[in-house]
Amino acid sequence: MMMDVPAHSLFSGPDRGLLNDVVLRHDNGLITHISEGARPTIGPRTLILPAFVNAHDHARPAASSFGALGMPLESWILRSALGTPVDPYLTAASALARSARAGCAAMMIHYTRPSGAMPLVEEAKAIARAASDVGIRIAFALAVRDQNPVVYGDSEPVLSELAGDDRKTIEDLFVRAPMAPKAYIELTDAIASEIAGPKIDVQLGPAGVQWCSKPLLEAVAENSALTGRRIHMHLLETIYQRAWADQHFPGGVVRYLRDIGFLSERLTLAHCIHARPDEIEMIAASGARIVTNFSSNLHLRSGLAPIAAAHRCGCAIAVGVDGLALDEDDDVLREMRLVQMMHGGLGFERTWTASEFLALAIANGRKATGAPGTGALLSGAPADFVTLDLDRLDRDRIMPVDPIDLLFARGNASLLRDVVVGGRKIVSDGRCTGVDLPDIEQELRGIYRASAGKLSGFQRAWPQLSASLQRWFETHLDCR
Repeated sequence: MMMDVPAHSLFSGPDRGLLNDVVLRHDNGLITHISEGARPTIGPRTLILPAFVNAHDHARPAASSFGALGMPLESWILRSALGTPVDPYLTAASALARSARAGCAAMMIHYTRPSGAMPLVEEAKAIARAASDVGIRIAFALAVRDQNPVVYGDSEPVLSELAGDDRKTIEDLFVRAPMAPKAYIELTDAIASEIAGPKIDVQLGPAGVQWCSKPLLEAVAENSALTGRRIHMHLLETIYQRAWADQHFPGGVVRYLRDIGFLSERLTLAHCIHARPDEIEMIAASGARIVTNFSSNLHLRSGLAPIAAAHRCGCAIAVGVDGLALDEDDDVLREMRLVQMMHGGLGFERTWTASEFLALAIANGRKATGAPGTGALLSGAPADFVTLDLDRLDRDRIMPVDPIDLLFARGNASLLRDVVVGGRKIVSDGRCTGVDLPDIEQELRGIYRASAGKLSGFQRAWPQLSASLQRWFETHLDCR
């Protein structure tokens, strides 16, 4: 059905800049025409922008609700077992709806913690159904690891410090028989045959080099080259991962990935906080992307990524929320603002303009998630856009100010009115149209509260486990 969307202003992309008094027409999921110089709209002013992208996430509940506060990743990732999905559909629908409400047309789901309540193919189908109900595009990668389930090495020193029952609890949660590389490839193929489609891109998802053996990494690289399937992986997120990589790859971990054919334009790497200049250059030369997750890096005390340096050497940069936005609200607009503030320049030297950064974050995010097009609002492009309350954004109206500059000065998800993906309005006046997010979140809270007692053994073991983890990492990985 053909729809006309009038607006006071529209940002198509850095090439055309800002258009005023426009009507965006879309039909059958595509933009068919954008007319400029239309009669000014009556009533509240609206700003139309390309829809955003959450290029790295895990579709999980808020970690702070489970006591995972201010921990380094190496403790946090075990503590987050308390937030294992109790219902895959509801958990995914909640995360996807929050992302949609924040203005995202697409989201990466690097699925690191399955519920264990059903076969993995069925769980992927439940997540795909949630995405369809919300109306958002997704990339889905089942994260895989086949080594180092507790620490980055021999876990016996940690486990041996736990009492017998506590040790069994931790082993039952985290220590499992590893999946063979061939079995993982076959499982990914099976998931793709069930859920892949125009709005779902199934990818390969090795969790990270410290969690994946060389045979697994090499099998993933080979399959990606053979099939063209994209890869999504964490890399060098923490100081401990950097130290581990230097111990196990003395010739350089990124050089190893390059040599096995892992680096390519099909690859997206999350974090890369502790990547060195020569490693960033190799990533850039391959055409791979880096997703930066600024707030998550702060929450987990992981450090500040060399994003400006990566951009200067030609590396494609995208932005992800990683389930840990500043206020744990999935506000990707605020996340983009934080990245721009931190990495946008020093003194008079600019890394990019605000408009350039908005466009590149969206374009690179769409490539990372397999979404079509660059996000630029042009005739023939997918009808993926958001409308914002320009009167609230430009609340003072003292003099003409570029709305994109205002967006990066004070923008947040509360300014969003509508979100359209593929011509379907998935958010209207700030509320998701396909699912009832408040009801879903209330139902999830009730289920989590009712099932909290099932993990009482884990909570009992946690103080000793946490202390043992800290001792292990400080003893075995010298990060100086």
